[in-house]
Amino acid sequence: MAGPPISSGAVVSGGGGASVAYRPALTLLASLFFMWGFITVINNTLLPHLRSVFDLNYTQTTLIESVWFIAYFFASIPSAKLIERIGYQKSLVTGLIIMALGAVGMVLAASLPSYGVTLVMLFVIASGITLLQVAANPYVAVIGPPETASSRLNLVQALNSAGTMLAPLFGAYLILGRSKGGTAQTGTVLTPAERLADAHSVVLPYVLVAIVLVVLAVVIARFPLPAMGSATSRLAKEERKHHSLWKHRNLVFGIPAIFIYLIAEIGVANLFVNFVSQPTIANVTAEQAGRYLTLLWGGMMVGRFVGSAIMQRIPAETVLAAFSIGAFVVMLITVFTTGPAAMWSLIAVGLFHSIMFPTIFTLGIKGLGPLTEEGSGLLIMAIAGGALVVVQGKLADTFGLQPSFLLTAACELYILFYALWGAKATNAFPDAAAQETAA
Repeated sequence: MAGPPISSGAVVSGGGGASVAYRPALTLLASLFFMWGFITVINNTLLPHLRSVFDLNYTQTTLIESVWFIAYFFASIPSAKLIERIGYQKSLVTGLIIMALGAVGMVLAASLPSYGVTLVMLFVIASGITLLQVAANPYVAVIGPPETASSRLNLVQALNSAGTMLAPLFGAYLILGRSKGGTAQTGTVLTPAERLADAHSVVLPYVLVAIVLVVLAVVIARFPLPAMGSATSRLAKEERKHHSLWKHRNLVFGIPAIFIYLIAEIGVANLFVNFVSQPTIANVTAEQAGRYLTLLWGGMMVGRFVGSAIMQRIPAETVLAAFSIGAFVVMLITVFTTGPAAMWSLIAVGLFHSIMFPTIFTLGIKGLGPLTEEGSGLLIMAIAGGALVVVQGKLADTFGLQPSFLLTAACELYILFYALWGAKATNAFPDAAAQETAA
């Protein structure tokens, strides 16, 4: 186990822009990124499962995911205040325990079975993840050189993508693969007894998830996490009155960028299985389509590793602009073609989406200095944009599933705008590292 917590001035730059002293902590935090990515993406196999169990239309199906992301809106500011009150380490442990309680609640929801209880428990799990996000993302962003913050956060977010890549396999095998609805052809009508049996198939996966979360909470509680640097310390109340977050253009336009990006990412992920299983696309079962979903998330993992390396040499804004153009092009291919071309283009968007969240996040908090904690809370709150996936569900019900992906293409254009203009920092505080060097 590592030594005592490192004081806030003890950041020594190491290879890859990360502090050598902080590497054990970064490794442990990477496990958190993995777990919340894993749990979030279980929803992508859970949704078609619940659609079958409760006989839901697309609007009702995407409403489940909307409830998940509404939690980010309501839990982000309380999370920031909790961190201020009890500190980062205790907040991380609290977040994991909240998630574990939600996972146990999912077992209850499956035993009833109850659509309403399912919605409540997904909200609880998402609230715990929100607390982890508010704490962990700025931690990783500020502990190394500012110029490589995007590279560093993309690197640990690659572990998040590893979780998202494995989750569809886990869900396809333990949920869809063990249910009648998951292994039947599209359009098969289940009997009440088959629906009840299918509902119970989520018990084992969520028991396993709850156990892992509790173990991880114990490890985090016993680990001596270093304190975050002085760059993120909150200003005294009187001094704080003279500073405004809204004078920082990169944050002002970064909040809607996160919000809009989540509409795109979650819309693709949630409707992927339904899209690929259509007769005009791949004509496969939901279980088989869930395995293709692994490739989508695998592309995100590869893209983040590659993006992290590229951003060591090329400005993050430039890389973000290039990836947003690529995402726009493949979404047009998805909408206007059929068969394998449409399927593979939708899979390819994962590669282009890969760097967007961590890059927008680090660009959004760039130059915020002592306002970083508050700014990061607002950026995490913007993850609630994923709740508007219900809009795409409504478009799918009204105009068809394939045309609904035009909404995704439109989202990519805003990300391009942000990369080219909105991300330019204004009224930036001097880098804390530069201040310490000058001193």
